[in-house]
Amino acid sequence: MFFPYKDDNPLKHGPPWITLSIIGLCAVIYLFFQLPLGNNESRAFVLGYGFIPVLLFGDLTLPIDLVQIPTSFTLITCMFLHGGIMHLLGNMWFLWLYGDNIEEAFGKLRYLVFYLVCGVVGTLAHGFIDPQSQIPLVGASGAISGVMAAYLLIWPKANIRVFYWWIIFFGTINIPAFVVVGFWLFEQFWALPAALGTQGGVAISAHLGGFACGLILTPFLAKNRIRLFNTKNSPAFSGKKLNKRVFKKKGSVPEVSIEKLSSNDR
Repeated sequence: MFFPYKDDNPLKHGPPWITLSIIGLCAVIYLFFQLPLGNNESRAFVLGYGFIPVLLFGDLTLPIDLVQIPTSFTLITCMFLHGGIMHLLGNMWFLWLYGDNIEEAFGKLRYLVFYLVCGVVGTLAHGFIDPQSQIPLVGASGAISGVMAAYLLIWPKANIRVFYWWIIFFGTINIPAFVVVGFWLFEQFWALPAALGTQGGVAISAHLGGFACGLILTPFLAKNRIRLFNTKNSPAFSGKKLNKRVFKKKGSVPEVSIEKLSSNDR
């Protein structure tokens, strides 16, 4: 088990209000609008606000009593819904670990646009791969994958503090971001063939679509003073604690999704 929980990349210009707002909005929607619903009401909510590929790319339509908003709007709303508490927590931890630095590197407005565009592109990538799918897609992972791509381009050598546990061996170690994100990316490609042959579960194509979008947009949206491929602080692959004097934020846990609603969690 590997548990990345913080980095050595401190903020310099105040709280990341956009990142905090996204986390708060996702939490409020899940805790106050999704969680209290019964099974039937919850399914109807996800059908109304989640993204269903066949509604955009095919001829199928929802029953009129389930329609909440135009189908094109669900490209946005789906990324603020989640399929379970662990899905929500996993996504929000990853967003907190990487998102605050990208918000500072881009500026708040450009970061918000970047986040939403990566989410939409990830959602469309999922739809292009399986355009006749009738399963609703929910989750912020497409957008967060774009954020991870931006972090990889700007701070590939920033160290991520990782807790590890293997049988009887456990401890913490500093691992460069390019290794942490690279391992995550390897997992996505490894899981892609199986994901393409299943209904429901994790929408890997949304992750990869959002990640690719992040790679493309980052050089254009980063502030002029922000260079790509920066080096960072603490020694890699050591047990040395990150510098507490400059550390200002908590980190992330790996994304976990739980299939409860016959929906694609991402």
